[in-house]
Amino acid sequence: MKVPPSVRWQEGRLWLLDQRRLPAEVAYVERTDAADVAQAIACMQVRGAPAIGVAAAYGMALAARAGDDLDAAAATLIAARPTAVNLAWAVHRVRAAGDPVAEAKAIHREDTAMCHAIGEYGVGLLRDGMGVLTHCNAGALAVSALGTATAPMYLAHEAGVRLRVFVDETRPVLQGARLTAWELSRAGLDVTLICDGTAAHLMAEGAVDLVITGADRVTANGDVVNKIGTRGLAISARYHLARI
Repeated sequence: MKVPPSVRWQEGRLWLLDQRRLPAEVAYVERTDAADVAQAIACMQVRGAPAIGVAAAYGMALAARAGDDLDAAAATLIAARPTAVNLAWAVHRVRAAGDPVAEAKAIHREDTAMCHAIGEYGVGLLRDGMGVLTHCNAGALAVSALGTATAPMYLAHEAGVRLRVFVDETRPVLQGARLTAWELSRAGLDVTLICDGTAAHLMAEGAVDLVITGADRVTANGDVVNKIGTRGLAISARYHLARI
């Protein structure tokens, strides 16, 4: 893949891809302590729940290595995005570990493995020539590798399966336009960026065979919480495609 990783840990130093500058510029910024990482999370330099969790884990590792107060570091990181489940989970896990750096690296590896597992599970849904629609950014930029919703697309592409991917621009922050369309096209997939309101029309015209989105939360009864606009896609897909 030619998509730059959102989080890099190299020789004990943490580098975060500044996603605010995409797609115009690919730039990494070094973050040196927990407060620095928290600021990067708060300003959306790094975004996407899994990527935030990995970044926060390394923030705790930096704090531990520097001999900082770990309770204070944990509170600072969690306050940066109180609604991010992965963030608090990763912070508490590293806080409780005997070797914080090793634990942060383990979280990073596990996230990569989970993304690959999602891709392997979902790739069987995709067939040559399919039109696939996705929303927001549940891609490689939001995680450690491959993405969640996009993981099956990347693996299918690597296997030679030809797809046409439609990406909603995803207003108001335009994660689809700025991030998803950019990363998929950079990886060599056939990508068409569309206005959010175009999705139902494309389904009705038969251009879309499958809709795959991420999920910010999945409740115990199977309800899904995701970026604004996902409900409309679900209703349209249920009507036109009978699946999402």
